Amino acid sequence: MDQDNAPVLVMGATGYVGGRLTPLLLERGVRVRAAVRSIRKLQGRPWGRHPNLEIVRADALDTEALTEAMRGCRALYYLVHSIKPGAAHYASLDRRLAYSAVRAALAAKLPRIIYFTGLGGDPEHLSEQLRSRYEVGEILSLAAPLTQLRTPLVLGSGGASFEMIRALCEHLRVLVAPRWANTLCQPIAIADVLEYLAGCLEKPETIGRTYEIGGPDVLTYKELFRLYAEVAGLPRRFILTLPVRSTKLSIWWINLVTPMSVSLIKPLVERMRTQVICHDTRIREILPIPLRSCREAVAEALDNVRRHDVPSSCFDAGSTRLPQWAKGQAAPGAKVFHDTFSVTLAGPPETAWNVVKRIGGDTGWYFGDFLWRMRGFVDELCGGPGLCRGRRSPDTVAMGDFLDFWRVVEVDEPRRLLLRAEMRAPGEALLEFSVNPLPDGGTELRMTPSFEPRGLAGMLYWWCIAPSHHLLFRPMLKHMARAAGARILRGPVSSPG
Repeated sequence: MDQDNAPVLVMGATGYVGGRLTPLLLERGVRVRAAVRSIRKLQGRPWGRHPNLEIVRADALDTEALTEAMRGCRALYYLVHSIKPGAAHYASLDRRLAYSAVRAALAAKLPRIIYFTGLGGDPEHLSEQLRSRYEVGEILSLAAPLTQLRTPLVLGSGGASFEMIRALCEHLRVLVAPRWANTLCQPIAIADVLEYLAGCLEKPETIGRTYEIGGPDVLTYKELFRLYAEVAGLPRRFILTLPVRSTKLSIWWINLVTPMSVSLIKPLVERMRTQVICHDTRIREILPIPLRSCREAVAEALDNVRRHDVPSSCFDAGSTRLPQWAKGQAAPGAKVFHDTFSVTLAGPPETAWNVVKRIGGDTGWYFGDFLWRMRGFVDELCGGPGLCRGRRSPDTVAMGDFLDFWRVVEVDEPRRLLLRAEMRAPGEALLEFSVNPLPDGGTELRMTPSFEPRGLAGMLYWWCIAPSHHLLFRPMLKHMARAAGARILRGPVSSPG
């Protein structure tokens, strides 16, 4: 096969960087093969059915499946990593993922690998996350010539750093920050990161090299916060810097006032403690792209947010896996609780579906928003995402989308929406909306919360919240009918499962 026409394999095509790099490569005529766990999740993207895109199902730990995915490819973009920094198995899982890719690359005789990661400062004081990322780079180099791109900080809509800065500046007029607010950083726009990644594929001199990539501006985090407020048209933000470096306090506070979960905040805060500036500029000679300033990067990101045109997000990483009990394959002796609430409406199913698909985010939950916000607040206190992250689009919903503290795991438009809870709870919860046409021309709108408890704590949790379902979901269905402009023919009614 002509190597210039051979496909490139992208691992991590549904992630933040991969979700933007893949369509860019397709736009430039590159044949792309994407290895993903959920084909339907990728097909839900606007570019998910591009004629030059081949989607293969392959878990990153399945060496045999990865080997088949890599066969005939001219390069691999390795953009995967574990998503729970701070967990006991965090570095171990990253290591296993990397070795799985190495074994597959050796078996498939893969010519090269391109790897994107963060840039650290003093090697003796790398954060836990960066130590793991650097180790992954060393492991990947065992399989094929490795091109590494390392960056201090990425600015772009949906990115973890940008979303944290945006939430802090939007919610707080006075920011109280530890000493890391005075640390220098060198942000780069996500669009420029993508240009470098795509450009390395066409530049053979980058094979086997490691490069540092940063934007043209060097500034402190305090200056970055103020720059954001200015570009966003917000009143001046006052930043009080405390003479402390309390990482745990910073993580807890940021988790409380932003949509970020602890798993995303922890590596960001750890990296902010150390000054990281690019000292190697060789990549600019090979790929002399015009770099966006911080002001331009923030303005572009804000424009995307305001137009609801965010191609990928740091919140995309959630799994769309369905628990076995949701497939009718519960373990022997397992207890699963269900409640069912329904209302019969006049009109076609599309009338009810237009309300269902807009639930959450700025639309809210049609009834009891204060209670939903309280549950989200409790979740944030426990380190979960809460309600703050909203949803990707106000008018469309696709498999894999984040929706407040839920993840969309099934969509069958205009009939069914299935959500899996990502909030902290002693068990696994699902919330199903189904829209069913009736023989008499009416439509049944049904809500079914389900819960598989973990131990006694899970049982107590369900018994405590089950009564609130009747107080919340029955009037919620009435308000959904009102929002749809549909006349209620019967109900709402409920039946415990």
